[in-house]
Amino acid sequence: MSYSVYLPNYSIGENCYKELPYVARNYGKKAVVIGGKTAMEKTKDALLEGIKGSDLEITDFIWYGGDSSYENGNALIANPAVRNADIIFGVGGGRACDTAKYVANELDKPLFTFPTVASNCAAVTAICVIYNANGTFREYYYPKLADHTFINTAVIADSPYDLLWAGIGDALSKECEAVFSSKGKHLSHTPLMGVQLSKVCTQPLLDYGKEALASLKAHKVSDALMQVTLDIIVSTGIVSNMTTHIPDYYYNSSLAHCVYNGSTITRHGHEHLHGEVVSLGVLCLLTYEGANTLRDTIMKFNASIGLPVCFDDIDITEDEFDLMADRILTSTEWQYRPQDVTREKFIACMKEQNKIGQEFKKQTILL
Repeated sequence: MSYSVYLPNYSIGENCYKELPYVARNYGKKAVVIGGKTAMEKTKDALLEGIKGSDLEITDFIWYGGDSSYENGNALIANPAVRNADIIFGVGGGRACDTAKYVANELDKPLFTFPTVASNCAAVTAICVIYNANGTFREYYYPKLADHTFINTAVIADSPYDLLWAGIGDALSKECEAVFSSKGKHLSHTPLMGVQLSKVCTQPLLDYGKEALASLKAHKVSDALMQVTLDIIVSTGIVSNMTTHIPDYYYNSSLAHCVYNGSTITRHGHEHLHGEVVSLGVLCLLTYEGANTLRDTIMKFNASIGLPVCFDDIDITEDEFDLMADRILTSTEWQYRPQDVTREKFIACMKEQNKIGQEFKKQTILL
């Protein structure tokens, strides 16, 4: 049996774009930027300054289309500026990076990513979330990794507060979902490494999360912000890459993301951010497992930064749980779930966590 594993390469810091000429020296001399409008506006001067005095040229800045869809990706593939570039630069959030990953993979061109928010690990993962033209989820697409990722902490420090906040909530799921979904399985080298590496994802968020959010609110770079950014973008991204190999195994996400997937068809749950809902899903998963000590620790942390602890916090009522359960039955997370997980048990753990979270809030108010 033969297979290849590719690990992310990255640079981080306020001046990391200055590394561009050195990193790009073996990839080509003409780059085209594909990204979000705001993201390109915020990074354009720093990118141009980073390549100043070198033989690396940025030939164009092109909007990615607003969503990571095949339609937008194919339009970019047909663009002469993209086709003639040596290197693709993907700049922005998860959907912009996913679009750039699709384009670079289809054209077999080198790819550098430049995340402008610390809300997800898309910049370093070998997976794209593809949406339909109407904005609904379509499927996963599995491209090659970016050749290098540049994480400018000054840009991150100037990003929207809610996206880092939700990013923390999403990253809280990585360890508990990888460990949960792989339990009882014989793990070969790569997924075994991924599951073990997932165990470094939770504690930095608990240790530095609150301070990182304060830094972001003040638009200041700090060590706490750097540690949380690395956790959200790099640590979880490496775990994702090493725990995903469809159809052989998928330990990247599980019940916490099932809660999110189900929330998208409720009356008001879909109005909440992905990571916000996933953070509640983490509590449901830990309740399902009976990991009460860790659940209570994360529940207290959630409450301290405003993440949800019960379904009231994301405007979902228990009469919607059946509908949520129906929604997840075709998801990748459900397909690769541990065998003891049933639809009934999934609903039961949501109800139990809802009760626990409601009681926790009452006790907090009394204190």
